[in-house]
Amino acid sequence: MLPARCAGCGAGRTQLCPACRHALAAARPGPTALPWVHAAAPYAGPVRQLLLAHKERGALHLAGPLGEALALAVRSSLGPRAGLSPLLLVPMPSARSAVRARGHDPTLRLAGAAARSLRRAGVDARAAALLRHTRPVADQAGLTATERRRNLHGALTVLPRADRRLTGRRPVLVDDLVTTGASLAEAARALASAGLPPTAAATVAAAVPHRPAGRVPHPCGGPRPR
Repeated sequence: MLPARCAGCGAGRTQLCPACRHALAAARPGPTALPWVHAAAPYAGPVRQLLLAHKERGALHLAGPLGEALALAVRSSLGPRAGLSPLLLVPMPSARSAVRARGHDPTLRLAGAAARSLRRAGVDARAAALLRHTRPVADQAGLTATERRRNLHGALTVLPRADRRLTGRRPVLVDDLVTTGASLAEAARALASAGLPPTAAATVAAAVPHRPAGRVPHPCGGPRPR
């Protein structure tokens, strides 16, 4: 048997080295270029490698530390309101074909890990898959922001009777990565159309500059994200 290597940097004899674990634990979540979305870290270096290992290579042991980073982003997105009422983390849905190919649903797994991390911190939170695709969509890779919005518009809906599972809970959209924000905007539209507008959105990483870049309103209340 070959010794394990860190999924973040490749260091030997460990599945997650102290330095890469620190890169997640020391994250300072904050608004991305889309102020209504908070991320724990930029999508670069070991964080990028850890997300890819979990999502594409089945490194399921990384769900714990990645979920903790996502929980930090959730708390950052809500600010002082984080513990005021129970939360429901709503993961972005994965296509059935992708789940079959990967053997797991990475975003749902991260949402569950984040909910457990929040509960350990005293925040009442749980995760539930409330969204589903209404039609096939093209691969987002290589598409511009405008093409992504067009590709995703109207592609998501809320599962029947989802409102019963949301009684008394504030929905927060969660995902592993935000790029243009088009996917999260479509998810927010679907929830709002069902009378369940999300309170905020949070991701583990952001592929856009990790700082505010102009005022981009929440998609439930105005213009689409850039």
